Amino acid sequence: MLMRLSRFHLATVKETPADADVVSQQLMLRAGMIRKLAAGIYTWAPLGLRVLRKVEAIVRAEMNRAGALELLMPSIQPRELWEETERWQRFGGQLLKIKDRKDGEFCYGPTHEEVITDFARNELRSYKQLPINFYQIQTKFRDEIRPRFGVMRAREFLMKDAYSFHLTPECMQREYENMYSAYTRIFTRLGLRFRAVAADTGAIGGSGSHEFHVLADSGEDAIAFTSVGDYAANVELAEAAAPAAPRASAGEALRKLATPTQKTCEEVAALLGVGIERTVKSVAVIGAQGFVLVLVRGDHTVNEIKLSKLEGLGEYRLASEAEIVEHLGSVPGFIGPVAPRLPISVIADRSVAVMADFVCGANEAGFHLAGVNFGRDLPEPALVADVRNVVAGEAAPNAHGHWSIARGIEVGHVFQLGQKYAKAMGAEVLDENGKTRTMYMGCYGIGVSRIVAAAIEQNHDGNGIIWPESIAPFHIAVLPLGADRSERVREAAESLYQELSAAGLDVLLDDRKGVRPGVMFADQELIGIPHRVVVSDRGLEAGQYEYRSRRAAANEMRPVEGFVAAIVAAIQGAIPD
Repeated sequence: MLMRLSRFHLATVKETPADADVVSQQLMLRAGMIRKLAAGIYTWAPLGLRVLRKVEAIVRAEMNRAGALELLMPSIQPRELWEETERWQRFGGQLLKIKDRKDGEFCYGPTHEEVITDFARNELRSYKQLPINFYQIQTKFRDEIRPRFGVMRAREFLMKDAYSFHLTPECMQREYENMYSAYTRIFTRLGLRFRAVAADTGAIGGSGSHEFHVLADSGEDAIAFTSVGDYAANVELAEAAAPAAPRASAGEALRKLATPTQKTCEEVAALLGVGIERTVKSVAVIGAQGFVLVLVRGDHTVNEIKLSKLEGLGEYRLASEAEIVEHLGSVPGFIGPVAPRLPISVIADRSVAVMADFVCGANEAGFHLAGVNFGRDLPEPALVADVRNVVAGEAAPNAHGHWSIARGIEVGHVFQLGQKYAKAMGAEVLDENGKTRTMYMGCYGIGVSRIVAAAIEQNHDGNGIIWPESIAPFHIAVLPLGADRSERVREAAESLYQELSAAGLDVLLDDRKGVRPGVMFADQELIGIPHRVVVSDRGLEAGQYEYRSRRAAANEMRPVEGFVAAIVAAIQGAIPD
C-alpha cells in the first residue's frame, strides 16, 4: 500500500503524558495512535487503526482456517436474556445498564454468552447441525471501577469472541483443542512471545480453561512454569508440591514473647532473630461454616482462588475486625490458632502442617508465641490443603523440576463452558434417536485491542515502539533527504516507493516539506516502523541507499541494485506464516 506522509495524519509528541502509567500507553499517545475521549474510552487515530486492523485480520484468518463461522451480534442486549442466566445482578458494577424511551432495560454487552445461546436455541434443532462454532469481532464495554493503562484495561474495547455448540463433552473437547491450536497460530503470526497457561474459569464459569499470555515485565499476571516439561499455569492454579519430609518432633517449650509494635511476619522474625520461614501467617475468613483461620508460612501468600475451591469457602470473605476480636480475642497483627476465644475451624497449608516449633500470634495485642507445635499446643488442623501461591525456585509436583515465575499480559482465553448457559436458557437439539439433549458449549476470547498494547510492552526501546513486521502500520519508511533541493533524490525516492509497494509492502514516504532529517528519524523510530531507507544525493552518487532495521544498532550502506528484492525477502521472512 502507498502512503505519503504529507497526506497522512501523524501527530507525534515529544513529552510523555503525565497521566500515562505504562510504556504502551505512553508510546501510543506519543505516537498519535490513540486519543483519550473519557476515562477508559479512546479514539483510534489512523496510525493506531492500521495496527488494530492488522491484528484483526490475522485473528479472522486463523478463525476462518479453523472452521469457525463469522457473525455479528448486537452490542446492546436486553435484560431478559441476562435474567435467564441470573447474571443481571451477579455480574456486578461492570455491567453498564441503560433504558430506552419505553423504559425497557438493556445492557451494553461486556460479553455475549446470553446472546449467542439465544441465537443457537432458535437456529439449531438437530444433532446434524453440530458441531458448529460462531465467532465475531465486536466492541464490548465493561464499566471498570478504575480503568488504567490505556487500551490495556479500557472500558470500551475490541474483542474476538467465539462460541461452539456440541452434542457431547467429547466433541466439545475436540473443538477446544482445535481452538487452542488456532490461538497458538494466531499469536505466532502476530510475532509475539507468549505462553498458554492453565487458568481458572472465573465469572464465565465452566470446566477446562487456558489463558494465553504475552510475556512482558509489565504484565499484571504472574505465570508459573516448570523447568521440566512444558506445563504452565496462572499462579492462582499452580500447585505447590507437598513437603517430602515429615513433621519433626517438638524441640522447644511454648513461650509468649513481647512484640509491642511488630505485626507482620517480617517484623516479628527480625525481632526474634529467626528465619521468616519459621513464622506462621494467620488469615481470618468467613465461609459457609462460619469463622475459619487459614494458616500459611510467613514467607508465603494465601491463594484466594485455591481457597475458594475448598468446600464451604466458595463465597468466602475476609473477617471483619469485630469478628476477629469476637472469635480470637485480639486485633489483627497478633492473631493465631492457639487458644481462641470461641471454637474455630483451622485450615493449614501443606507447608504449615509439617512445621514444628513455629512462631505465630498469641491472640493478645503486643505478643506472639514461639515454640508452637500441633498436637501439643493446639489441635491438628481441621483440613490440610494447598492454599498458597508457589514461589520461584521451589520444587514442582510430579518430578517436573522447579517452578519459575514470569509476568504476562492476558490476551486470550479458551473455556469449556459445558452446559451452564445452554441449561439455563434451554438450548436443546434432537439427537439421532429423536431425544431432546442439552447442548455443550465452548467459549474462546481474544482481546484484539489489548494485543496492540501488549505487543508494545514486549517490543520497545528508549526511542519508541518496535513493531513485529506482521502488525506494523507500515513495513518500511522511505526518507528522502534534501528532496526539496534535489530532483534526483525526489525521483529516486518516488521510484523506490513505487517499487516497494508493487512488491507487496506497506510503504510510507516521508515527503513532508521543511522537516529536518532528525525529526524524520525520530518520528519513524517513535512509531516503530521496522525498516527505513534513506535516499540522498551522496548515497545515489555512490550507487547506495542508507538502510537501517529498527532493531539494529547502526546504519548499513546497501547497493541500489537488488535492494528491493533483498528487503522484500527480509520482511517476508520475518512474518510467520
